[in-house]
Amino acid sequence: MEKNSAKEDELKETEVENSAKEDELKEKGDKKTGPRDDRELPIVDHIGELIKRLAVIVGVAGLVSVITFPFADTAINFLWDSILPVSEVTRPRLYGILELKFTEFKVASLVGLIIALPVCVYELYAFMRPGLYEHERRYYLAAIPTSLVLALVGVSFAYFVVLPTVFTYFLYYSEGIATVGFGLGQTFNLILVLIGYLAVVFQIPLFVMLAILMGIVTRKWLAKRRILFWGGFLGISFIFSPDPTGMAPLIVAFTMVVLFEGTLLAARWIGRE
Repeated sequence: MEKNSAKEDELKETEVENSAKEDELKEKGDKKTGPRDDRELPIVDHIGELIKRLAVIVGVAGLVSVITFPFADTAINFLWDSILPVSEVTRPRLYGILELKFTEFKVASLVGLIIALPVCVYELYAFMRPGLYEHERRYYLAAIPTSLVLALVGVSFAYFVVLPTVFTYFLYYSEGIATVGFGLGQTFNLILVLIGYLAVVFQIPLFVMLAILMGIVTRKWLAKRRILFWGGFLGISFIFSPDPTGMAPLIVAFTMVVLFEGTLLAARWIGRE
């Protein structure tokens, strides 16, 4: 009886040791397969942190806008004279008492939006950081300065290419029928929306490449659905480009398609399928 009891005790001890070893192996496996800082939090905590991140972005954009506002009239004169040819026809016209002030506010807000773009990328990274692997964190950190550079490239593209093309078309498409009158508010709505919109549009290569590098999507998956993306780009351009002639939306949509396809080619070139 004593021998049987001793054997049963040994078997129980062996089972306990095996169970402890299995738990230890599971813990090691979890550490290897999951991000080291990953942890589960209540949904309320996630929402609270997200709100704080958004508040930082809005705060930075607002602060830059306030600092820029006193110089907005200088920016208006510079943009107007450099985009539109100086003549009696192209002189800005005011159709409202506060139209100038509203335009200055919009100019300052645009500057705040552009400067806040890399802040937005960083805050998004900080929010997602606990769930990211080390290589994914490196990609995101590299994306922060890249975001600002791409935004500046988008602004430059709008300033040197898109806006001169659009306004040249405006000046001559109704020639012989009517004289175009450029209202300050409506004209700057188009200028600022196109500048801000293209600053965001030029983030397409960044976000597509990040999605591919992080394994969220593959290049082949995107390539197979390129027609859907092209249609989406066209639809978004007509929604957000305030140009009833259709000239600006077509130029912007074409730019988005080129950026998208160029990013897919770059991904293929570096061996990401």
